[in-house]
Amino acid sequence: MTTVTRFAPSPTGMLHIGNIRTALHNWMLAQRSGGKFLLRIDDTDAARSREDYVDGIRADLAWLGLNYEGEERQSARFALYEREFTKLVEGGRVYRCYETAQELDLKRKVLLSRGLPPIYDRGALALTEADHEAKAAAGEAPHWRFLLNRDEPITWDDGVRGAQHFDPATMSDPVIRRADGSWLYMLPSVIDDIDMGVTQILRGEDHVSNTATQVQMFTALGAPVPAFAHSALLTGTEGKLSKRLGSLGVAELREQGIEPEAIISLLARLGTSDPVDAALSVEQLCEAFDLSRFGRAPARFDEAELARLNAQIIHRMPYSRVADRLPEGVGEEAWEAIRPNLNTVAEAADWWAVVKGPINAPAQDEEARAFLSQAADIAATLDWDEGPWAALTGALKEATGRKGKALFLPLRLAITGMEHGPDMGALLPLIGRDEVVARLKG
Repeated sequence: MTTVTRFAPSPTGMLHIGNIRTALHNWMLAQRSGGKFLLRIDDTDAARSREDYVDGIRADLAWLGLNYEGEERQSARFALYEREFTKLVEGGRVYRCYETAQELDLKRKVLLSRGLPPIYDRGALALTEADHEAKAAAGEAPHWRFLLNRDEPITWDDGVRGAQHFDPATMSDPVIRRADGSWLYMLPSVIDDIDMGVTQILRGEDHVSNTATQVQMFTALGAPVPAFAHSALLTGTEGKLSKRLGSLGVAELREQGIEPEAIISLLARLGTSDPVDAALSVEQLCEAFDLSRFGRAPARFDEAELARLNAQIIHRMPYSRVADRLPEGVGEEAWEAIRPNLNTVAEAADWWAVVKGPINAPAQDEEARAFLSQAADIAATLDWDEGPWAALTGALKEATGRKGKALFLPLRLAITGMEHGPDMGALLPLIGRDEVVARLKG
C-alpha cells in the first residue's frame, strides 16, 4: 500500500514552529517510503480564514522544500460532507440536540457534584419526532452529535505512544455540526482523510482524544482506520509550553537569517533519541526517519541550538547556493574567505565592507605605529600573488623579533579594524596591496 500522509493547517494565521514540525514529519514519512504528501487547507471557519494566510502557508512550505503532490480546500468540499453526513443520519449514527451552552454547563456541574464523569447524558435521544417538529415550529434549530458505540472499545497501536485504549462509555458524543449548519473539525477531517486516501496520520499529542472519537467515525463510514501517531508537543528552554512557540513562524526565522536546512536539521530529530547533525542531508534524514525513535517526553526547542546549526550549515554552503544573496562583487574566493565567520548569510555584507573599506581602525600606541609603518614598507615590496600574509608576517618576525599576538594583532587591527575575523591570508588578496599599504600607514 502506498503511504499517503497529509498536513492540514487552518488558514487563521501563519505557520508556527509546531505546525512546521508536524508538516516536516509527515513529509518525511512519505518521502521515506516513496509515498505521497498532501496539503489540505482546513478553511471551514469562514469568519477567521484568510486567503493571504493560505498563500503564506504555501510559500512557507515551498521555502522549506516540503513539496506536496496535491492540495484540497475544505471550503470546496461541502457537498461531499453533506453526502456522507446523510449516510450517518440514515444509519442512526448522528442525532439532533437542542441544549444551550448554559444548560450543558449546568448538567456537567451536577454530574461533577455527584462524582460522575461530566459527559453528555444523551437526553436528546429521548425526543420523539413530534418533539422535533414542535421545536422546529418554535424556530429552534438542532445541532448534531455523533453517536459513539459504547459497546465497542476504542483501541489503536500508536506509532509513538504504543497501545491506546479508550472506553467510549466515559466519553461524550461529540458535536459535529452546529445549529447554523456549519461544521466542526471532527467529521469533515475524517471524510477528507477517507476521500484523499490518507493511510497515516501523524500529529501532536493534543489530538489523542480526537483520534479516539474519529476511530469510530472511520468505522461508521465503512472505511479502514489509518495508522495514527501522536508526537509530544514542543516546549521552550524554560521547560514549559511557551507562548512564543505558538507565534514563532517562518517569516521571523527568515528575518533572523535562519536557513531552511537548519530548521529541518533540528525539527527532524527534535524529540527523538537520534543526535541532531547539521552535516546530514535531507535525504539522509528521511532515510533514517523512524517513529519508534520518538519519545513521549516533551520535545525541547532551543533557539540558540537552531542558531548554532545555522552557522554550521552556512560554513559548508557552496557559493552557488548564495551567489544571488551576496553583495555585488563578492565572488567565490571572497565567499570562501568570509563564510567561516558567518552566523547568517546577511553578515557577509559586514565583512565585505571590511574588504572594500573604508574602515575605522582603532588608535594604537606609538610603538605599534612604528611597527605598522615598517609593515607598510615591507608590504609594498611583496609579490601579492604569492601568499602576502605569510610573507609579510615572516619578514616582520625576522626584522622585529615579534611573534604571536604582538605580531599579528596590530596588523589585524590596522587592516580590518577588528580583533578577530576571517583568515588574514585569505583577506589580503581580496583587499589588495595598495589598500593594505594605505591602511598600515594609517
